[in-house]
Amino acid sequence: MNQILIGKGEKPVYLLAEYGNRHGLVAGATGTGKTISLQVLAEGFSRLGVPVFMADVKGDVSGLALAGAANDKVRQRVAQIGMEGYTHEGSPVLFWDVFGKAGHPVRTTISEIGPNLLSRILELNDTQAGMLEIAFKLADDRGLLLLDLDDLRALLGFVADNRKEISTQYGLVSTQSVSAIQRSLLSLEREGGELFFGEPALDLNDLLRTDLSGRGIINILAADKLILKPRLYASFLLWLLSELFENLPEVGDLEKPKLVFFFDEAHLLFDDAPPMLRQRVEQVVRLIRSRGVGVYFCSQFPDDVPNEILGQLGNRIQHALRAYTPRDQKAVKTAAETFVANPKLDIVAVISQLGVGEALVSTLQEKGVPMPVERTMICPPRCRIGAATPEERAAVLARSPIGGKYDSPVNRESAYEILKQRTAEKEEAVSEPAQAQADESSESGGVIRDFLFGTKRRQGMVETLAKQAARTVGSQIGRQILRGVLGGILGGSRRR
Repeated sequence: MNQILIGKGEKPVYLLAEYGNRHGLVAGATGTGKTISLQVLAEGFSRLGVPVFMADVKGDVSGLALAGAANDKVRQRVAQIGMEGYTHEGSPVLFWDVFGKAGHPVRTTISEIGPNLLSRILELNDTQAGMLEIAFKLADDRGLLLLDLDDLRALLGFVADNRKEISTQYGLVSTQSVSAIQRSLLSLEREGGELFFGEPALDLNDLLRTDLSGRGIINILAADKLILKPRLYASFLLWLLSELFENLPEVGDLEKPKLVFFFDEAHLLFDDAPPMLRQRVEQVVRLIRSRGVGVYFCSQFPDDVPNEILGQLGNRIQHALRAYTPRDQKAVKTAAETFVANPKLDIVAVISQLGVGEALVSTLQEKGVPMPVERTMICPPRCRIGAATPEERAAVLARSPIGGKYDSPVNRESAYEILKQRTAEKEEAVSEPAQAQADESSESGGVIRDFLFGTKRRQGMVETLAKQAARTVGSQIGRQILRGVLGGILGGSRRR
């Protein structure tokens, strides 16, 4: 049977692979062993041939790439749990990094991220977000491809320069709002956010890889710097989740998931999120199970996750919570209420008594029925407990099969180049009549030059008309290319 040994209570506690796509929660106070639980789950899914994606907020998840070391504590726990065939080994790992330093660069395009998530990343108000919506609609209608921040700046400049015409067709354009968006873009660029937008964009198939032995690749996102920009971090993971929802086919319940997605610091996804966004997140989480994707949230308190989503998390690992404050006491009560009761345990009392490496665990068993909660001694991982050194990380990157695909950026023709060319052509067209008048007033030698230059102008006009015709066809095709806005869940078109 495909199953992952999580630990041992009165009996061994397993997570069944066939219910791995029913989502889960790993919660507990800092220092209680959440990272160990995440490593055990990630290793277990990888050994079953299931790819994993997880964010490494503190840097210590990177130890998954390296074999662990034997010591007395590990040997003692292995013996207590009865882990037969336990060996120290690393897992196949790919490192990723939005900033391109601690892993392969992760990029997406402005068109793919869409106006709704981009508004949240830039922390725009409602008026400014509406202005951004107008800019994206204009780009769709004019066939302007938005790949990076230069493209968006050029588009905003075009909107400001033609605000009267655009206001008539799309709605009032405010130069103050355009200026505010441009200032936010400058701030995002200063923080390194421009590295996230561009090409080559992330190919989701590269997250669904297995190695030659059939083990699932564990994709680790270096997020120690990204977490300092909470909205960018949360928006990136939400974008990735929605892209998976959009692009993976409906498969129903499988023997094991196609991908398991760990969402660390889950509360950041919901902090200050507008009601519409929270509703869409709930829809994605509820429906993505049918795509074969399991989503596991990790946070300090279970009530960091909204009740509508918490009720969908069938696999639970709850580490210790210390009830020092009224907030903590409420969290303990909430955690206790989410478990199937075990008459042998006082759940509220036990949550505060759990030691490091212990947890209350409940997973879905046969027919999807949750087991009564067990006080469980968590298994030690087979990998290193601790972070990989920069040299070890570099060695993993050096033997990566996809380094050549993402490490060098590509800058193809898009909105910035197209609008720049149109501006140059417009300036040239304005200057031509003045030049023609000067030529006509010249003497006979000037007449000859006028004849010669006129020939070149006529040639230039033919070339300009040909270019305009080609761009018109390109614009018509461009309008058929669809653009994703929060994975298409928030509506709008999707550009490919």
